Amino acid sequence: MELYILRHGIAVDAQPGLADSARELTSEGREKVAAVARMARKAGVEPSLILTSPYVRAVQTAKIAAGELGYSGHLLKTEALRPFGTPRGVWDELRDHADESAVLLSGHEPLLSQLVGYLLNAPSMQVEMKKATLVRIDLSGHGAVPRGALRWMITARLASLL
Repeated sequence: MELYILRHGIAVDAQPGLADSARELTSEGREKVAAVARMARKAGVEPSLILTSPYVRAVQTAKIAAGELGYSGHLLKTEALRPFGTPRGVWDELRDHADESAVLLSGHEPLLSQLVGYLLNAPSMQVEMKKATLVRIDLSGHGAVPRGALRWMITARLASLL
């Protein structure tokens, strides 16, 4: 399985009376996600499934990526991708979709950088997942312990240079 891990774009700041889960992307956040997704499309990214955190900014990120990548399926919201989910919880969710060829995840920090280390069997690995960063990991099998190989990473800054 090709796995694409996408951190949400820049969101509005927290405000009194606004739930963290309701924070939306800024226009700059939307632009950066779109630029990263366009670059990913040029790299041949074609997800067969998109899983997203239920938080508004992650869903918006997933929708932008879906549009740029030509994905016509439904976005599947999962509690496993909430900001303080666990890498093991995400792995269990992925195992439920083992028949998919390419899955894109849209979520948050600190979960996503921890997930990258977990999937690469390097839990102490430090990965900087800035907003709108996309990482590709190829997974071999869906056993109890993940086996992943890091293929590439696209940051918003890199996407803006091209």
